[in-house]
Amino acid sequence: MTTNGLALQAKGVRFSYVDQATRDNLLAIERIDLEIPEGQFVAIVGPSGCGKSTFVKIVNGLLPDYEGEIEVLEGSEQGTAHAMVFQDAALFPWYTVLNNVSYGLRCRGVPAKVAHERAMPYIQMVGLAGFEQKFPYQLSGGMQQRANLARALTVDPEILLMDEPFAALDAQTRELMQAELLRIWEEADKTVLFITHQIDEAIYLADRVLVMSARPGRILADIPVELPRPRELRIKRTPEFTALADRIWELITPQLHDDVVPA
Repeated sequence: MTTNGLALQAKGVRFSYVDQATRDNLLAIERIDLEIPEGQFVAIVGPSGCGKSTFVKIVNGLLPDYEGEIEVLEGSEQGTAHAMVFQDAALFPWYTVLNNVSYGLRCRGVPAKVAHERAMPYIQMVGLAGFEQKFPYQLSGGMQQRANLARALTVDPEILLMDEPFAALDAQTRELMQAELLRIWEEADKTVLFITHQIDEAIYLADRVLVMSARPGRILADIPVELPRPRELRIKRTPEFTALADRIWELITPQLHDDVVPA
């Protein structure tokens, strides 16, 4: 468990894997040191293959064979330490929205009636009130991702881990979901670690943007985003926003190569 108001602390995190085609040992993450205070929204950007999604999977416990230390704020009696929102909503097609959103609670042994009662406020929070009995095929892509987000929030995580959750959406829906996510984050009061390829998305959403190097991944820069909140989408057209985007792009551009570095 972390101390001093930190939701997440990473010390010397390093990760390598064996390439199944060549059998070479490849270093994906060289070193990550990171502290995220409770309630902060942190975004990670970087070139493809830099290890940003790998890092969030390490935090989520999906890749346990890493070096270094990860300390995550412990969950409450009713909540959990963290929950993951992936790019694919991955809703069960045979479940209604209500049953999908309450699924995590049911897995923890919460009776169905109680799980449904606890899920309803989050369904309302993400703007799906009235769609509780709909099935995933009856929802748009944006609505499916809203349900996915509600499912993660319903288990009351201390940290919300989001791995490119809007990448599969069209441009207009993606922008609307960014604005909705900020509203939900402010209302739910959660810590968020957000992975994205989109620089403007990272700046618009985050308190800090971490820029990662090409593989093997390490943090090149930790850039504070001091734009006022609440943020409307038109803030993306301001000189301050553009200056931040240019600064981050200048860091990422030299990293855009396809080199593979053996461990």
